[in-house]
Amino acid sequence: MRAFIIALFSVVFFSAQQKTYCNPINIDYGYTPIPNFATQGKHRATADPVIVNFKGKYFLFSTNQWGYWWSEDMLNWNFISRKFLKPENEFPNKEAGKVDHKLDVNHQVYDELCAPAVFEMNDELYVIGSTHGPYFAIWKSKNPTKDDWEIAVDNFKVGAWDPAFLYDKDLKKLFLYWGSSNEFPLLGTEINTQTLQSEGYVKPLMSLHPDDHGWERFGEYNDNTFLKPFMEGAWVTKHNNKYYLQYGAPGTEFSGYADGVYVSNNPLEGFSYQKHNPFSYKPGGFARGAGHGATYQDNFGQYWHVSTMVISQKNNFERRIGIWPAGFDQDDVMYSNTAYGDYPTYLPNKNADHIKGLFTGWMLLNYNKPVRVSSTLGSFQPNFAVDEDIKTYWSAKTGGANEYIQTDLGEKSLVKAIQINFADQDAEFLGKTLGKSHQYKIYASDDEKNWKLVVDKSNNTKDVPHDYIEIEKPFTARYLKIQNIKMPTGKFAISGLRVFGNGSGEKPQKVENFVVLRNPKEKAGERRSSWLKWKQNNLADGYVIYFGKSPDKMYGSIMVYGKNDYYFTGMDAADTYYFQIEAFNNNGISEKTEIAKVE
Repeated sequence: MRAFIIALFSVVFFSAQQKTYCNPINIDYGYTPIPNFATQGKHRATADPVIVNFKGKYFLFSTNQWGYWWSEDMLNWNFISRKFLKPENEFPNKEAGKVDHKLDVNHQVYDELCAPAVFEMNDELYVIGSTHGPYFAIWKSKNPTKDDWEIAVDNFKVGAWDPAFLYDKDLKKLFLYWGSSNEFPLLGTEINTQTLQSEGYVKPLMSLHPDDHGWERFGEYNDNTFLKPFMEGAWVTKHNNKYYLQYGAPGTEFSGYADGVYVSNNPLEGFSYQKHNPFSYKPGGFARGAGHGATYQDNFGQYWHVSTMVISQKNNFERRIGIWPAGFDQDDVMYSNTAYGDYPTYLPNKNADHIKGLFTGWMLLNYNKPVRVSSTLGSFQPNFAVDEDIKTYWSAKTGGANEYIQTDLGEKSLVKAIQINFADQDAEFLGKTLGKSHQYKIYASDDEKNWKLVVDKSNNTKDVPHDYIEIEKPFTARYLKIQNIKMPTGKFAISGLRVFGNGSGEKPQKVENFVVLRNPKEKAGERRSSWLKWKQNNLADGYVIYFGKSPDKMYGSIMVYGKNDYYFTGMDAADTYYFQIEAFNNNGISEKTEIAKVE
């Protein structure tokens, strides 16, 4: 009995301590450093992320950040500022070694870490950006929690764009994979572990097949034929003596930006398309896209996938980063769980089931609910802050301390977390900025008369463009108001004021009349799309559609708001599919429908 009580207490204590995060992840994203990318407005941007677990800590690198982040828990990230460029007086033929990396501030190189490659070998962490020119070095460090790097090889000779390395500990061999094109295949070669150069033997590994794979077709809805799709972002994971070659397609601008995977028993040949693809896919919801990423393990041995999320409003390359529970099932099928992927999600834990997912069950409480604001700049209307679309945003007329936004939850609700997604309106910066912060206060009320301070960030010193606050002691309220104090730059603007918890009303009933219609014609190219239709549920805010190629592997998911149909263009032409749907609102999630099969 005593053992049972201790075990029960341990479970309760563990659950109470379990922490959460919410995509897009809340890091101090730098602003695009490229002037011609900012002609429609200066804005934050990064993409092509890599996370590597090195000595029990997580190291995050991504495009054009003039530095990188590290974390002990995948929640709190510490930024290390540096540029991975040799000083202008460092050229090939000099002896490689530790150098002073101070740069001329006028050095016009923006892509020193564009789509970076990061890998661990022999207890050292290595990094290099995409290279199409001379003088690119591979750097290494034994202590990357500090700016403590030295050159591992002075001039990496492979012109590898979107590179990725795999150090195979079993074979004690190093492999390089790369490619970013709508013409050429992904390539691979072996790298000499002593010289860190290729011996010159390069193999083509795979290409896109949009005629067969609907999700690889170019365009927001996979329906544009004027341009061939792009393939990029190689990454290889070794699992159970199999090599999983991951790739992004069809274009980083689109909501359907996804990662697929080919599998082989050999690191440089024999790759075959995994039947269950794309394995990382998030075309719906507040923040969309899950392509060009990397797969890694947490400190409990569980897999995660980090990838690019899409904004693409001020520029096609305006993007963010998301992290998803991932893994391999009992049949070694690779998957990534993106269902409710931009809602509060549990951080790594020992007993996690990544197939079921780590969604907390905290629902969005203020979708399309009434909003009041202090002022509105032009057409950036208040309702854009609660419409569950990161591409739209409300902006106040100023960035001053008198600006506020108030959201009505519609009823008294239990508030457990708040995510504030700040937008860039009249930002002033190009490139990475340090020492900036967001400062604000959040008040709660039941009657719009009596307000209580529930979050005080008036002394915050951090740059938190997607600030996520998990409420230590959940509270009930109907109204929440954010009072601005200070913005890092520009106007007080918000693309998503998102309040999570549990409402006090009814959750939706099971969806009725769910039908999937697929083109019955024999021509394979006409079978890459289906029309999904169902009866509108009066209590639903939205729906999640699950799909897969077998009823026990329905790993794909699509979130739909405010509609009762969806045109799914991501199917592989020759395969049978299975679908289910569930409805959700601020009070919870309905039972799933029976599985629908289409051949």
